[in-house]
Amino acid sequence: MTEQTALPDAPDAGVAGAKPDTAVVRDALGVGVAVGLSGFAFGVTSAGSGLTLAQTCALSLLVFTGASQFALVGALAAGGNPLTAAAGAFFLGVRNAFYGLRLSQLLALPRAVRPFAAQWVIDETTAVALAQPTRRAVRIGFTVTGVTLYVLWNLTTLLGALGAEAIGDTDAWGLDAAGPAVFLALLAPMLKDTTERTVAALAVLLGLGLLPVLPAGVPVLVAALAAPVVLWARGRRARGAGTGEEEGER
Repeated sequence: MTEQTALPDAPDAGVAGAKPDTAVVRDALGVGVAVGLSGFAFGVTSAGSGLTLAQTCALSLLVFTGASQFALVGALAAGGNPLTAAAGAFFLGVRNAFYGLRLSQLLALPRAVRPFAAQWVIDETTAVALAQPTRRAVRIGFTVTGVTLYVLWNLTTLLGALGAEAIGDTDAWGLDAAGPAVFLALLAPMLKDTTERTVAALAVLLGLGLLPVLPAGVPVLVAALAAPVVLWARGRRARGAGTGEEEGER
């Protein structure tokens, strides 16, 4: 916990890997622009599922978490009940609450600002913020990513909904894969040890394996079980090794 709450404020505070502000802004803009453009896919998908232009834009303005938005419109497009679709989207978005717990310590924002910052607590802003070594860099990365992504996501949602018929099949364009691809590119360098890689691999297997048999959004929730399962197995193996060493000493 000390590592998360005692971040230095200045980039020249002798922190290994400290980056100048311009480098943080550049990285944040790259993520914001790349993922923000995938709002086209959401606009097209939402319009194709039967939502009106106003409903589509309201989802991006108020919900602003791509995975939950896609889960909602995907379930509606598949003929799902609106309440069930909304519940699945809600539970998928619960992960952002856990992001917020960690970011609240890293950002250390005034209380009056926190409700507004909470709107931008999503996968991409969290990934950029966690990659920074100082509090100043965390705040810059979080803010620039949030502003860029929020503006572009909503703009491209509007354009995608308006031009749904002209754009055609989003699968052919590959726009629906842009957001997840960027996040995976950010996540991959953070998987530094065997435990983290095992959790990631098991989560992928669970998510993809259950995708054909569970409603939209649910496989992602089940994939979250990968972490406790791997940690439990690791703890059990460690206890077994300890027991074996004790018996050998006897």
